[in-house]
Amino acid sequence: MKIICDTAAMNEAASNVQRAVASKAVNPALEGIYIKPTGQGVELCGFDTDVGITTLISADSAEGGGTVINAKTFCDIIRHLPARKMSIETDEKNKCVIRSGDAEYTLMGIPENTYPELPFVTGGTPMILPQEILKNMIRQVIFAVSLDDSKTVHKGVKFEIREGEMTLAALDGYRLAVRHEAIDYTGDPISFIAPSKTLSEVVKLINDDEGFVSVNLDKKHIIFGLNGYNIVSGLLEGDFIDYRRTIPQKFETAVIVNTQDMTDSIDRISLLITERFKTPVKCVVDSEQNEIRFLSSTTIGSANDRISADVEGVSIVKGFNSRYLSDAFRAVDTERMRIMLNPAAVDPACIYPIEGDRYFYMILPVRLPDEQAK
Repeated sequence: MKIICDTAAMNEAASNVQRAVASKAVNPALEGIYIKPTGQGVELCGFDTDVGITTLISADSAEGGGTVINAKTFCDIIRHLPARKMSIETDEKNKCVIRSGDAEYTLMGIPENTYPELPFVTGGTPMILPQEILKNMIRQVIFAVSLDDSKTVHKGVKFEIREGEMTLAALDGYRLAVRHEAIDYTGDPISFIAPSKTLSEVVKLINDDEGFVSVNLDKKHIIFGLNGYNIVSGLLEGDFIDYRRTIPQKFETAVIVNTQDMTDSIDRISLLITERFKTPVKCVVDSEQNEIRFLSSTTIGSANDRISADVEGVSIVKGFNSRYLSDAFRAVDTERMRIMLNPAAVDPACIYPIEGDRYFYMILPVRLPDEQAK
């Protein structure tokens, strides 16, 4: 193999592809980047058997077969190359020589036939989605994906697409995040569950809010195409919980709050809460004073704060995980939000925008110590 290409282009491509490379693998090839000359340039691929990222860069020349080079070493070298152009040459024993200006490195590559084949979509369903909409929708639900749920499907985001509308949902047993958006789609209804890891990589590669993402999927795999990259992974199989049946339909208290005020107050009250000293935040919704009071107490100390709010209905006292509250309010982009509550200790808080239903967050309460539950 012999390649001559732009150093900056190779650096950017390798850095992005590296995110899909396995950190530790039985097969050493999975810890590398697969570099392959093609008729259009140089193809780079990273694949950890769960997520694959591929891209194509132009080259002054590219010929011969491919090779696999350890990703960390390769990316470290490229970042420090001195010249605008670089070359990569390999021989029949996969000895790889990288040159740029006066710098030269010799590495041992890995035979390309040891690199696993990426999944592919056959006879799939293609879609085109605006980058900005997809990025925002993913960002506004992905924090609620389960990290350790025994049901694998809850480690992903459920997509429900029908004519004119797309809905994303994620849950972890303690909270639920749902996002709706109108889209230009006229095909048959589609429902699938994409791994959160795959979607995180999609968001990282979106840098042109005015561009589009191509999506193609079949029953087992999905491919996202954007900004010169393809991200491919398997879909999660199983029954996603029917979350709509878990949402309360009636509430006794409605609270309207300023989103930034709520976020700032939660941050302040959470300063004494750590992984070591976990404790729920006590939230007192006071209908007489039109305010929410927050209190936290750990072995480190205690804190309290309050914000103004428009409260209609009965006063309520509940405990919540402060991070879950913070995640929900940080995800929205509206100035004010509506919190719906019931007095029962087990009933969740439901968070909506003032108008419409583009967002929906549901957070289960946490039992307060007896001395705080009054």
